Formats: sequence, C-alpha cells, structure tokens
Amino acid sequence: MNRLPFNLWFILLAAILIAWAFSLTSNQQPTNQVAYTTFLNEIDQGRVAKIAVDGRQLNVTRREDSDQYVTYAPSPIDTTTIREWGDKKIQVEIAAPRRDNPLLGFLIPLLLIGLLVAIFFFFSRNRGPSGDNAFSFTKSRAKVLTEAPKTNFKDVAGCEEAKEELKEIVEFLKAPARFHEMGARIPKGVLLVGPPGSGKTHIARAVAGEAKVPFIAASGSDFVEMFVGVGAARVRDLFETAKRHAPCIIFIDEIDAVGRRRGGGVGGGNDEREQTLNQLLVELDGFEKETSIIIMAATNRPDVLDPALLRPGRFDRQVAIDAPDVKGREQILKIHAKGKPLAEDVDLALLAKRTPGFVGADLENLLNEAALLAARDSRKKITMKDLEEAADRVIMGPAKKSMVITQKDREVTAYHEAGHALAAHFLEHADNVHKVTIVPRGRAMGFMMPSRQDTLHWSKKRLTDQIAVALAGRAAEELVFDDVTTGAENDFRQATDLARRMITEWGMHPDFGTVAYQVREDTYLGGYDTRQYSEDTAKRIDEAVQKLLKEQHDKVLHLLTEKRDVLERVTQALLERETLNAEEFVRVVEGEALESLEPPSEPPKDKEEKEPPRIVPKIKPNLGGA
Repeated sequence: MNRLPFNLWFILLAAILIAWAFSLTSNQQPTNQVAYTTFLNEIDQGRVAKIAVDGRQLNVTRREDSDQYVTYAPSPIDTTTIREWGDKKIQVEIAAPRRDNPLLGFLIPLLLIGLLVAIFFFFSRNRGPSGDNAFSFTKSRAKVLTEAPKTNFKDVAGCEEAKEELKEIVEFLKAPARFHEMGARIPKGVLLVGPPGSGKTHIARAVAGEAKVPFIAASGSDFVEMFVGVGAARVRDLFETAKRHAPCIIFIDEIDAVGRRRGGGVGGGNDEREQTLNQLLVELDGFEKETSIIIMAATNRPDVLDPALLRPGRFDRQVAIDAPDVKGREQILKIHAKGKPLAEDVDLALLAKRTPGFVGADLENLLNEAALLAARDSRKKITMKDLEEAADRVIMGPAKKSMVITQKDREVTAYHEAGHALAAHFLEHADNVHKVTIVPRGRAMGFMMPSRQDTLHWSKKRLTDQIAVALAGRAAEELVFDDVTTGAENDFRQATDLARRMITEWGMHPDFGTVAYQVREDTYLGGYDTRQYSEDTAKRIDEAVQKLLKEQHDKVLHLLTEKRDVLERVTQALLERETLNAEEFVRVVEGEALESLEPPSEPPKDKEEKEPPRIVPKIKPNLGGA
C-alpha cells in the first residue's frame, strides 16, 4: 500500500485542526429542541416528570416514556417558579454555575492565526525537484550549470568567422585581469543573430565550455508574466545569481520576446513587458568595469529589438551566424555522422555540395531520417539512397505510395513535370535538372528539383529563365491537352513574385529604371514588403508584370512545341519509372531507349549501394513544383 506524501498529511492535519477550532467557537443547536409554549402546556397537563435547569436552558424528561427534549426559557428561572413545579410533583435539578476559562477564548483565535502562518511558511519553503515553490514568482527560471559545459569549439562547425570573434570573449573569461590592467573594456553583451537552426545556442554553450565557466541559460519568455513587476524581479534575481557564480556567461534565448521595441504596447510605459525590458537595460548598465560576467543572447528577429538594447555598453557586439557554406556543411555532416554506420558509397563532401541552404538543424535531421529509414528496412548501414529519400522527406514530406491516382492524373502530372524539366535543360541560363518525379509528396503531385550551387548574385537572364521554367508546366498542359488544370498554382506564385521583385526592387525593367518602388525588410523568418508608390504606378507595375510573364510563357511554349518529341519521351519514361535522376533524364532527352536504362531497385538489405544518387538541394525559391 502506498503511503500518502508528507504534503498531503500536512494538509489533512491542518484541515482537522481548523474544523476542531471552529467547533469550539460555534454555538451548536440541539436537534431535540421544542418551543417554550409547548413546554408550558405539558406542565399544565402533568406530563413533565423532571426538569434540569442550566441557566436559561431547560432539559425536560416526560413521565410516560421518559423521553427528553430541550427548551429555552425567556429569562432565568426564579425560586417562585421552582416552587410551583415542586407543588406539581416535578423533580427540579439546578446545574452548578460554570466558570468560563478566559484563556480559552484567547487561545482559539491565536491557534487559528498560528495555523494559517504555518501553512503559509510550509508552502513558501517547500520546494519541489525543480527548486520552485508556490510563492517563487519573482525567482528567475534560468537553469544554472555550475560546471562548465563539455561542448567546445570543436563541436561547432560552419561558422568559423563567428568562432574567431568569440575567441576574444573566451580569453577574457579565462584571464580577465590581463584586460583590466590595460584599461580595456570587454563588451558586456554579445547578440547572436541568425536563422532558426543555425546553432546560436550551441555556440553559446561552446563559449562557456572553452572558457570553463558556469553557464546560466534562460529564455526571453521566462520573464513575461501576467503579474505586474514579476518580470523585472526575475531579471534582478537572474543577475544576482550571475554575480554569485562570476566569472560566468548569461545566455538569453529568443530575447525578442522581452526586448521588442518600446512604445507599441497597450498602456504605454506601464506595459509589463516594457518594464521588464527597462530592468534589463538597468542591469546591463550596472555592470562594474572589472566585472567578469558576459551576457549572450540569441534572436532571429534583430529588426524588432529596441535600439537602447543595442547601443554601446549593452549588446554592443553582434555576431552573425548565417547558413553555412559548402565547407561548413561538410564539417557539420561529419560531426552529426559520428556514431552512425555509413556505407562506403556515402560521400559527405558530395552531400554537402548538393544541400545548399541547409543549416545545422536541417543536416542533423537529414542524417537522423536516413538512419531511421535504414533501421526500418533492417539494414546495418546507411546508404546514399537513404540520404536521398531522407532529403525528400525533409523538404516535401513522405511519399504517398498508397494514394489512389487515376491514369489521367498521372499523365497530366507527367507532362507537367516533363515541361519543367525540358525548360530547365534547354534554356541557357536556367539551372540544370537534378531530379524529376511524379511520386506525390506533401501537397505536390510531383516535382522537378533543379540543381543549384551556392550563389549570391542572380542575373536578369537567369531570373527570366527561372520564370520560364516555372511556367513550363502549364505550357506543356496547354500544348498536349489543349486544356489547363489547377496544378500550376504554386508555379504562378513563384513566377509572379520573381517578376514583381525584378521590377520593384532590383531595377531590371527598362520602363521603371533603377528605383526602389518597394522596400522588402528581409528577416530570418521571411521578408515583408513596404509599398512606396502611387496607384498609377501600381497599375503600370501590374501591366509590366503581366507582360513579362506572358513573354516567358510564350517563349517556353514555343520551345516545347519544337521539342514535342522529346517531351513525349520524357513523359513516357516518367509514367513507366516515376522518377528520373539527372543522368537518366539526360539519357532520355538524348534519345536513348528506355529499356537500356537500369531498372529501379530497392536498396539491398545487407550490402551498400554501388552508385550514389544525387541529393535534393534545399533552395528558395523552389521552382518547378506541381
């Protein structure tokens, strides 16, 4: 039998004591009480045998059945009344006068007050496993690692420039006296800025691990409460905790939750979040010159932070942690591949080249999905084909192999994706074909994945060809079926967005010149536009966008008309094999018979693949999806 926890025993005992105390102070009414007039009538009728007088309370016993009841006289009983009762043969007993203890009336309220105080202190001091208690609203929720994290810079890859900039912080934490002697002021705050999953928290832990100092981690949402003043009190408690563990690092993740620009909240300066931010600013200013506390914060929304938070003396150093380049992706893959059995055909360098735009979290998830696929098929090693399927799952979702698709839908999808692929292959400035498939994934019935490299500049010719590739699927449907379907919805969005940005942002239209008609605030969570033109200009822009899209549509329709025989070959190959990689696609375009291609096969159970297939790159915008 399980015993009750001590907390429950304490609460049960307190409830019993409170009930007992109230029972002493309450006036209990007897259940057998009768009216005084009824008592007088029974005396006149001779039914009363005995009366016990206790002040105004009369305990009456009847003659017939010795039944007893209680009644109350309107005034104390005098001797004359007692003699009258004696004349009627009624036995009368007088109770001895009671002596009330004055201490009892004093101790009972005192007992109740003491009991309530004991309960209050019990809950305020009783801490659970997490160290929280019922009245610790103002205590910081930060996790304090008194021992330095085991993570170091060797466990962080893909951000070499950021590590070089943070090495100065490590040196300061290791030997602060050397910097103080020179009168140098080390930055109090370091703001890590980058897209989600790029490793901001990871590199902050690595700084603490390299410096071998305690790591105090909190989240911006930990300071946001509905109670007034709680957030500011938690900020004060956080910095008091840091001073007790100095030298140390304070890390606040998602600081934009508490550090947003002031003045936009309801109530103006009395907004609770703004008060919390004010307290954080005060604490940052309160650091002494010789302090050995470094506060690091991470965000993917630097555009919304309050300017006072970023001025010199506070978060005066910003370290950008962007998506890694091809060398960084290879290093990240090597780190996450530790402990995973890889087949001999796995080439991490080739995998890194084929995954532009992936951040550390994406690459880790890719390898994990590949490991799950290999384990699901009872294989002992991860093959390159597992990695390809994992990449498709990460980008588009799992394949819908059980989805019922009519033959007509398969043909429409095959012609649509073949149109995308042929436009990408034959247009000079378009990206080459990496993979084309009609296997449905996510919301797409099929997709053509282009092969792209890391690039920073997109030329006008490349952008116009990308628009043509996006419109090629609809053009193929028009050419073959003399009809259109709803499958080009996403293609139109991508093509229209590129065309509009070419005109309004990038100055690539001769009629509009080099004017920024639209300003896009790029953030790591996606951009948002600010319109800066009149209604007349908006009409001209709409006409220019429509004209540009029509030109590219006519261009790709003319191309597919000339290559109609190639379109048919690729479509038939897709209907038969469902998926073509880059090499197979080129061989079909060049007229090689489909029978000469190696048949598709599942990866072997106990041995590795011989030829590594290509990996789907992650890029934006993702042109070519059906």
